Amino acid sequence: MLNCRHTLFEYAQQVKNLGNTLFELLSEALGLKQIYLTDIECNQGQIIPCHYYPPCPQPELAIGTSRHSDSGFLTVLLQDEIGGLQILHENQWVDVTPTPGAFIVNIGDLLQLISNDGFRSVEHRVVAKNVAPRVSIACFFSTHFHPASTRMYGPIKELLSDENPPLYRETLVRDYIKHYYSIGLDAKTAISSFRI
Repeated sequence: MLNCRHTLFEYAQQVKNLGNTLFELLSEALGLKQIYLTDIECNQGQIIPCHYYPPCPQPELAIGTSRHSDSGFLTVLLQDEIGGLQILHENQWVDVTPTPGAFIVNIGDLLQLISNDGFRSVEHRVVAKNVAPRVSIACFFSTHFHPASTRMYGPIKELLSDENPPLYRETLVRDYIKHYYSIGLDAKTAISSFRI
């Protein structure tokens, strides 16, 4: 058990380091200083659930996880070779083919909100498979895991102009998350409730 614990903590630290690098690159992509997203604490909460989907004898009658977008700022996902993850692209479900040793990075709703649609969260789902169990490890970055977080988040002021007015109202992360879970996994309806 100690080996597993040590390995998981080491993995969590390495994924946090990767997340910090991604936040730096995303800051630059928005035309902001490299440390902007870390300065506003987008990287302060981290949770790592491990998902196990048993093989399903009739996958056409089941779904692994229903259609949704992730609530937080960023998700880093490691999936096994079984697959099953699909993203919605131009109203078509597209398989995300597993690549050994590669991570999948999803933009979350809160990053869409603060970037004022500069980045868009991705709708995705997991379909059941009958070939073998599916295992994935997700790392969600969101400050709602930090109990003392009272920071208000809204569209980043440096990104706004007369041509690019705010598209969302400000919110506490915990209020957004509370709303997100109150409606359940259902496409991107949570973020649309915060649109101005």
